[in-house]
Amino acid sequence: MSGNRAGSTRVLARAGVAVGIALVLVAAVWLTNLSRVSMAQRSEPVEAPTTAIEVSGEVGSGAGAESSEAAPAPAAVRVRVDDAWSSRVASATGIPRRALDAYAAAELVIDAEQPGCGVGWNTLAGIGAIETDHGRHGGAVLGDEGYPMPAIRGPQLDGNGNAAIADTDGGAWDGDTVWDRAVGPMQFIPDTWSRWGADANGDGASDPNQIDDAALAAARYLCHSGEMSSVDGWRTAIFSYNHLDVYVDDVAAMANSYALAAG
Repeated sequence: MSGNRAGSTRVLARAGVAVGIALVLVAAVWLTNLSRVSMAQRSEPVEAPTTAIEVSGEVGSGAGAESSEAAPAPAAVRVRVDDAWSSRVASATGIPRRALDAYAAAELVIDAEQPGCGVGWNTLAGIGAIETDHGRHGGAVLGDEGYPMPAIRGPQLDGNGNAAIADTDGGAWDGDTVWDRAVGPMQFIPDTWSRWGADANGDGASDPNQIDDAALAAARYLCHSGEMSSVDGWRTAIFSYNHLDVYVDDVAAMANSYALAAG
C-alpha cells in the first residue's frame, strides 16, 4: 500500500453515517477544531441499528499484514446507503458515487460489527483518493459492478525505492510470479488480502479489485489497530496502512476536505 504526498492537517472529524433517520451518530473530533459533518442514512427508518441488519454469511479471514494474530471474521452485514445522501455528497465532494457508496456502506457495517472503532466513510475516501483516485488511476474507469477497468496494479515491490516483497500469491491477484504488487482500488498487497479479504457485495467471493470488498477489508484492517476516535488512535491506524507519517498527513487532509465539503 503506498500513497502520494500532500500537506499536513489541522482538523480531522469523522463524517459519520447514521444508522437510521431517528438515530444519529455524533461526529468525533480528532485534532484541534470542531467540525460538524453531515450524516448518511439507511434507507429504512429504524429505532435501533440491529433492526435494519441482515446477517448473510461469513466474511474476513486471518491476520494483519505483519502479525500472526487472527483477525476477526464476523458475519457479513448487508446495508444500503441512502440515495439522496449519496447523490448530494458525491456532487459536493467529487467522489464517484459508486466509490462513495462503498465507503459509506463499509462504515455502516463496521458500526454494527465494531461500534468502538469509529472509522468514517471520509477516512476510507481519503485512502481511496491517495491510493488510486477512487479506482480511476491511470485512466481506469470504476464500473457499476465496482471494478476498475482496466485493473489497477502497483509497481513491483522489488526493493527499488519500496519494500521488497517476493511473490506470495503465485501471481493470482497481481499477475506477477516474481514480486508482489499492490492490487485494486485500495491497493492491497496479496499477502495482506489473503488475511483480510472481505465479501461485502455478497457475491460469494472476496476480491481486492472490487471496491465494496476492498473498502470493507480496509475498514476492518484499520480497526484492528484499535479505536479511531482519538488523534493517536486514528494516526496509528492510518500508519498501519502505510508506514509513512506524510501518508498519514495526506490521508487526513483528504478526509478533512471531504468532511467539510459534505457539510
